[in-house]
Amino acid sequence: MMKTIEYYFSPKSPWTYLGHERMLELARRHGAIVEPRPMDLARVFPLSGGLPLDKRPPQRQAYRLTELKRWSQHLGMPLIVQPRFFPVDETDASKMIASVAKAGDNDGALKLSGAMLRAVWAEERNIADAATLIQIADDCGLDGAALHAGREAGADLYEHHTDEAIRLQVFGAPWYVYRGEPYWGQDRLEFLERALAGD
Repeated sequence: MMKTIEYYFSPKSPWTYLGHERMLELARRHGAIVEPRPMDLARVFPLSGGLPLDKRPPQRQAYRLTELKRWSQHLGMPLIVQPRFFPVDETDASKMIASVAKAGDNDGALKLSGAMLRAVWAEERNIADAATLIQIADDCGLDGAALHAGREAGADLYEHHTDEAIRLQVFGAPWYVYRGEPYWGQDRLEFLERALAGD
């Protein structure tokens, strides 16, 4: 049976950024396919009682920064804990990713996802800006202008992934599903790898 990881995420999530390449690497090691499923966290969060960052109590906001620094250092990954362009509207970025996946280019969609994440958290770029999105896609070997102009082609898939995430009771990002079992957060990748290895 084919090993498939269903990958629910937002291209503006720092935790998704911290786990993205590690998740792809463990999938490669275990011969698994990763299906990128960008979702609208603004719709997903409230259903579980989650709050946008600016609505969280100050002690939670402060600890989030501590954890981001800690994980960045632990993984040896560059991360700007308070980037200039965050919070940011990720809608167009997500639709572009969904458009690439819908066209059958799974690897291209995953590459673009990683580039969007790096743009926010390592490069301090604005993924709500059209020119930036086009350049990021071009750098991934895609036709950025055409992809951005036709991004609404991915709107239905983006909405479908969000609806599916809600049905599956997803409440954060990244969220991995393997053999019907959920794993929330990049700090659960070890458990996901154990499940893959067990098969």
